[in-house]
Amino acid sequence: MLWALLRRYAGPYRGAVAVVAALQMVSSLASLYLPTINAAIIDDGVAKGDTTRIVELGAMMLGVTALQVLCAIGAVYFGSRVGMGFGRDLRSAMFGHVVGLSAEETARFGAPTLLTRTTNDVQQIQVLLQMTCTMLIAAPIMCVGGIAMAIHQNAGLSWLLMVSVPLLGLSNWIIVSKLLPIFRRMQRLIDGINRVLREQLAGIRVIRAFAREPFERTRFREANEALADTAMTVGRLQALMLPFTTLVINLSSVALIWFGGLRIDAGEMQVGSLIAFLSYFMQILMAVLMATLLLVMLPRASVCAERISEVLATTPAISSPAVPTRPAVARGAVEIVGASFRYPGADRPVLQRVSLSARPGTTTAVVGSTGSGKSTLISLICRLFDVTEGAVAVDGVDVRDYDVETLWSTIGLVPQRGYLFSGTVADNLRYGKADAGEDEMWAALRVAAADDFVGAHPDGLHMRVAQGGINFSGGQRQRLAIARGVIRRPAVYLFDDAFSALDVRTDARVRAALAEVSAESTVVIVSQRISTVMDADQIVVVDDGAVVGVGTHDELILECPVYAEFADSQAVATGDRR
Repeated sequence: MLWALLRRYAGPYRGAVAVVAALQMVSSLASLYLPTINAAIIDDGVAKGDTTRIVELGAMMLGVTALQVLCAIGAVYFGSRVGMGFGRDLRSAMFGHVVGLSAEETARFGAPTLLTRTTNDVQQIQVLLQMTCTMLIAAPIMCVGGIAMAIHQNAGLSWLLMVSVPLLGLSNWIIVSKLLPIFRRMQRLIDGINRVLREQLAGIRVIRAFAREPFERTRFREANEALADTAMTVGRLQALMLPFTTLVINLSSVALIWFGGLRIDAGEMQVGSLIAFLSYFMQILMAVLMATLLLVMLPRASVCAERISEVLATTPAISSPAVPTRPAVARGAVEIVGASFRYPGADRPVLQRVSLSARPGTTTAVVGSTGSGKSTLISLICRLFDVTEGAVAVDGVDVRDYDVETLWSTIGLVPQRGYLFSGTVADNLRYGKADAGEDEMWAALRVAAADDFVGAHPDGLHMRVAQGGINFSGGQRQRLAIARGVIRRPAVYLFDDAFSALDVRTDARVRAALAEVSAESTVVIVSQRISTVMDADQIVVVDDGAVVGVGTHDELILECPVYAEFADSQAVATGDRR
């Protein structure tokens, strides 16, 4: 999974990676050459008292060091560009794919884990790639080159390399292999703490209203401590690497100096060669250490790659067909024939063989008790879900045969919860129509009876909107959401209980203004308030997922016991029209 992601999203940066590899090679070769120059300074200059030779070799060493530094800086620069570019592209791909998922897939993953996978998981792979470009490329060059140069200096001490390097690599590999399942658990715990925190922030008013702060503190503490304990386990395993590596390096250095001293005493080696061999020895062990540090990051990055690939491999249930069908004219006629729908894993269908039609220039109301399937019916029309049986058509074309964007551009949906985005009132209205002018915005606000409080504010259309619209009342949020749906002047208006937070007077004003702008469009209103729907051209009564009555208010009062009971509970009779 990790290699596939790197190959796909780091592919466009092959040129930069090649530059990094070239710079790292030059930098590593320069580093490998420095101990040889140092040995020559000691053996040919210091030992013989040749000052000229010392100056010449010293100047050469400075030049090689300058080259190494410049190449190292360049490698870090281009490596960072590769890492940052990879992270940007992968996050963009994740966001684009998640936005295209249907409600079913989004609910299956859950918002907290999708947030974690798009941010934290991508960052882990990004850091690994960046460190690979700046460290891992140099590690094998340093290791192989160091071994070759050390043997060139004195082959008699090379047996120490055969003991130290495998010992260091094997011990660290054992530690790394134990980290993989722990990192997998750690990423799941990050999902959990994000979920808890998100729920608490979204439901802060409910928590305070029911004095549940102690319970929520305990809940967060448990999630936090679980993550902290897992991170501590990872930290303890990683902490074993440094002291063991230091122990191996120090013992190897002592052994090298001991046996090297014996060879010098025997006249088989010079002091400069021993110092150069010791430098190469350190470079080799440090290369192994760098590779090991990257191996520590590899398990977590591998787990993150699996989680990201799982999202990217998910095929959206709602997608455009290969050859979409488009009606000649978008009139907005809605036809539902024998539609049934069952949520995945549910015991019974939410809707059972529902049939209805809504024509342009008319208002169709859908009423029913809570949980009867009214909102699900709206979701089928705008294809947030696909029917299990039957068909839903707009302008004679099955919604499954539409290009999704074309279908949604035909519909103006005002959902049950009028969610507003952070920004300004104008920004939110432009979600309905991106190129809307100020005149169009004010016209939409007047239809939604929202022009009064927006116009009373000094900033007008540039009035600030907090995330979720929490700086507005429930009724104000609904009116702004209605204006956002109205501004695009769609062929089909879908109002999913969008008038529930409005008082009766404002409700009547909005519906009167809406009747003028939607005179040639199809209007479908879901509501539990009889006064909102009693003037509709037809009222569809839904009970327990089935249609039990269709007609006008007066007809249903006489012919549909469910509707009559519903109206009676709200003290609405035939003549009670407002």
